[in-house]
Amino acid sequence: QPAGAQHLVLLFHGVGSSASDLLPLGQALAPHMADAFIVSVQAPDAQGSGRQWFSVQGVTEDNRPARVAATMPRFARAVREWQLASGIDTASTTLIGFSQGAIMALESTQTDRPPAGRVIALSGRFAQPPRVALKATCVHLIHGDADRVMPVHLAEDALAQLQALGGQATLDRFPGLGHGIDSRVLAAIVGHMKDAHSPPS
Repeated sequence: QPAGAQHLVLLFHGVGSSASDLLPLGQALAPHMADAFIVSVQAPDAQGSGRQWFSVQGVTEDNRPARVAATMPRFARAVREWQLASGIDTASTTLIGFSQGAIMALESTQTDRPPAGRVIALSGRFAQPPRVALKATCVHLIHGDADRVMPVHLAEDALAQLQALGGQATLDRFPGLGHGIDSRVLAAIVGHMKDAHSPPS
């Protein structure tokens, strides 16, 4: 929480995990982002020993969108609360989500008032194909091609769909990476954040 922070970075964990599980990622990012206010956000509902934004019990392709939509106001409220606490606006906010956290972050771009200027989705997917691609929000998809929980084709489909809609989107695909985060993912996040905050040449 640097004094005079210029950027807000919010981390959103996966289902059954907790905010503490993404602290190592936040700590690894901090040296590269000295002017960023970085927070790992806890999902609201209990799920075993962890937390979740929506239940995955009995989840299907058909019912997932409704579950995400039902909890989206809570997600947006959490983002807004940290924006108010940090004094950082929407354009300077980045959402980094892993797995279910990535679903929530990606779907937030499809709402009437997207809460962030940048979304970085790690091993994630849209709950349903994106309907709009707003010019004010840039999406970075980061995925392992050995992910068996959320296969990489979901990220490839999302990239193609966003680009077809005229949106700003990229995909970093890493060979051999499963449903997780490694040093390549960290380097990709840092690269995207540095590109976003570099002054134009």
